[in-house]
Amino acid sequence: MKGQEWYQDDSVAQEYEDKRFSGGGRLIDRREKEAVLDAVGPVDGERVLEIACGTGRFTVMLAERGADVVGLDISDAMLTQGREKARRAGVADSIEFMRGDAGRLPFPDDHFDAVMAMRFFHLADTPEAYLTELARVAREVVFFDTFNDASLRVVYNWALPMGSRLYGGDEVRSLVADAGLTLTRADHDFVFPYGFYRKLPNAVAAPFRAVDTALGGTGVGRRLASVSYWTTAVDTAGETAGEAGTSDTGEATDGDGETEEPETTADADETAATARPTSADGGKSE
Repeated sequence: MKGQEWYQDDSVAQEYEDKRFSGGGRLIDRREKEAVLDAVGPVDGERVLEIACGTGRFTVMLAERGADVVGLDISDAMLTQGREKARRAGVADSIEFMRGDAGRLPFPDDHFDAVMAMRFFHLADTPEAYLTELARVAREVVFFDTFNDASLRVVYNWALPMGSRLYGGDEVRSLVADAGLTLTRADHDFVFPYGFYRKLPNAVAAPFRAVDTALGGTGVGRRLASVSYWTTAVDTAGETAGEAGTSDTGEATDGDGETEEPETTADADETAATARPTSADGGKSE
């Protein structure tokens, strides 16, 4: 996994949310939580695994909605922050935080109703093995995001503490198919990348977000989006990715082949981890 030492530092864990989700970063947080809830649906009574749970931003949100959640991460420092957040929210009994390897998950096949990973794929050295492992332990849904190679993120990607792997849509669709999953929904967002929003106060960032979502509703906006959210189904018999509601451009469709307009509501977060057979652990980053 890229940047393991940086990610596991105590100071990184303590400052993680303040640096990323204050000011304009609140718009990112809101959009990402929306994307997660859209993907996994009602979770009351469901068993959910979050890979690279970090400080528990999504883990706690899902537990508050009645899910039985396992949050896995490579960083003890991040997990400590997550446990404290769960305690303050009164959902500690509904979450098991554990340190673990995202490429060798200690769970039986089909163990979780849904498996999710946010801010994760961009640090995966072997994403195909990682996604296959997520599919193995999921019974219904696997949800993840990627940073995209045709976006403004390429301008500053080199400056990030551990770099970032960028993906094209065709590459992701191939990974999904090879993992035995069916792509059911693809949403593309943030023409202005995360780093831009985090530099601005929330009041200043909001008008830019309005422009961003309007632009994102166009074909050009979707192609230039810096982030994609991928919802996939496990063991959907008899369907190919195209039959399951995606166009040949990889955009979500309404099932009749018409391109579906992307969601134009809120904003996002970060997660990252690794994959398989070497030493790929769960972790989170930007």
